[in-house]
Amino acid sequence: MLTLSEVLAAAQRIAPHIHRTPVLTSQGLDALLGKALFFKAEHLQKTGSFKARGALNTALQLPTPKGLITVSSGNHAQGVAYAARVLRVPALVVMPADASATKKAATRAYGAEVYDQGVTVENREEVVQRLAQETGYTFIHPFDDLRVMAGQGTLALELLEQAPTLEAVLVAVGGGGLISGVATAVKALRPEVEVIGVEPETANDAQQSLQAGRRVSLPKAPKTIADAVRTLAVGRHTFPVMQRYVDRILTVPDEVTLQAQRLVLERLKQVVEPTAGLALGPVLMGYPLPRRIGVVLCGGNWMP
Repeated sequence: MLTLSEVLAAAQRIAPHIHRTPVLTSQGLDALLGKALFFKAEHLQKTGSFKARGALNTALQLPTPKGLITVSSGNHAQGVAYAARVLRVPALVVMPADASATKKAATRAYGAEVYDQGVTVENREEVVQRLAQETGYTFIHPFDDLRVMAGQGTLALELLEQAPTLEAVLVAVGGGGLISGVATAVKALRPEVEVIGVEPETANDAQQSLQAGRRVSLPKAPKTIADAVRTLAVGRHTFPVMQRYVDRILTVPDEVTLQAQRLVLERLKQVVEPTAGLALGPVLMGYPLPRRIGVVLCGGNWMP
């Protein structure tokens, strides 16, 4: 089980290599939606998403790796590529053939090799394990690793300092690495703050898992505009943390996710990817929520 001490250690470890991202507000957006919203701007993080935190925290604890390898739809790919650059070792990233071209180009720009030939969401785990054996590179999991989870949780340490009156935090959920790290930090430091996960309606494996009390896997890759959360199931390590600390999971249809993304573009003047809009979706849908809410803008690797 992840602990606050691991998150605090991660914060010290990665501090020289990341940004302390700002928290953005908009009086107009607050008036429109009837909430006080505090947007944690992880789209302004190194590599354009929070993923740099977990990748760095893991990589910096490895004893002289030959290289780094991972599997990702895009944001974690760039995080690992950046971590490899910090360590001055090569990186190989397995990405689905239909992954975002923008994210593939950005991953290559950080110096990583992208392997996507014949790769799908369903077979990518087999492909990456085969390549890891062939290359001898160290595998950094996108979410199901305590070191990755601890790194992602460091953004919550910043958020609680920057917005000390929060009543809830909205977090997009894929494999659970982000929300498990955030929830660990929030519940240790401010247990009264509600931690709420957000999933696409077509990819609600986390919601099903918490309701069933066991990990539920989707039968095939979900179709959703929120490409960063297309995992088939939450992780073996992330799920118990979510069970213990996450208060609830809400779902949002793609049309609301796109509406939320557009609002961020219009009102905050910030370019974010659809998955970042996903986290704001429950506010637009009128779910019962407290007034003072932190919204994690998880990434900005998107082009119109």
